[in-house]
Amino acid sequence: MIESALAALGYSLPPGGGIAPFLLLTLAIGGGAAWRTGQAVAQVWRPAWPVLAYTALIAAAVRFLHYALFGATLLSPLSFLVDFAILAVAGVTAHRVRRARLMAEQYAWLFERAGPLAWRDRR
Repeated sequence: MIESALAALGYSLPPGGGIAPFLLLTLAIGGGAAWRTGQAVAQVWRPAWPVLAYTALIAAAVRFLHYALFGATLLSPLSFLVDFAILAVAGVTAHRVRRARLMAEQYAWLFERAGPLAWRDRR
């Protein structure tokens, strides 16, 4: 199912590799790096837009690893966009989760958590 969805998007799967390289490199390694990047940017009170620039670099590294380790196409714009979209969602989500936690912890007299991604006034 995932393989057919990726193929429909034009994602370059390695020849004979199946879905395992995508799960390992893009989701596990790249997603973990993007998640930690989003948290790190939020921890120093920076806005969310640098996370997109950093995840673009991570997506380029993931594309290179797909190429170097599994023989996938290196310069595949559609594959890069799929990797970038997945990693950007992970990074921006991590940024928002960490920002909500920081707002509720550091300004506890003003704000409280309103779910994993938001905070609200205590009034």
